[in-house]
Amino acid sequence: MKMLIVFTYPNHKGLNYAFLQKVLQGSNENPHVNEIQVLDLYEEGFNPVLVFNEQKRRRDMHTDPGVEKYRRQIMWADKIVFIYPIWWGRPPAMLMGFIDQLFASNFAYKDKKGYFPEGLLKGKSVVCVSTMKGPTHYPFLWLNNAHKILMKRALFNFVGIKKVKFFEFGNMESPKGNQMKKLEKIHHYFSKLDH
Repeated sequence: MKMLIVFTYPNHKGLNYAFLQKVLQGSNENPHVNEIQVLDLYEEGFNPVLVFNEQKRRRDMHTDPGVEKYRRQIMWADKIVFIYPIWWGRPPAMLMGFIDQLFASNFAYKDKKGYFPEGLLKGKSVVCVSTMKGPTHYPFLWLNNAHKILMKRALFNFVGIKKVKFFEFGNMESPKGNQMKKLEKIHHYFSKLDH
């Protein structure tokens, strides 16, 4: 299994970075994981701003040379792992800008006659590891699970990725947030997954 980890957090001393380390540690212990690539969007200096003009047309996004290397990484991966915080009920603008530019028509999906497009990323799977300051059940109780609906239905299912696993960890700034237990849960999961 080839794994691409898309890490979206600006501070390498934060808890999200600790989750990245646990994903790497577990995956490196897993005999089913053959290769791992880490794409750190902040470290990479990725520009999340979407631009359309006479030189950059929306219909040509799938061939934009500025993001070709990221397209190659997505195509290479069997499993894509996203690690990010939940800010204001959704992933950071940096990650959403990455999604806006990479999951483009004629790369991630293809329009066809009828209501639904054809997803072009079939066969891949996704794991989302997200953290938030608020309680774990806050997105479900107050936001009607908007984050999961956004990521699973409006994005991954749309592009053909049906196998999606979520880890949403709340209370991450609380002394009673069980941070070590949550980190170990991630380590255990990635050391055992088989596809």
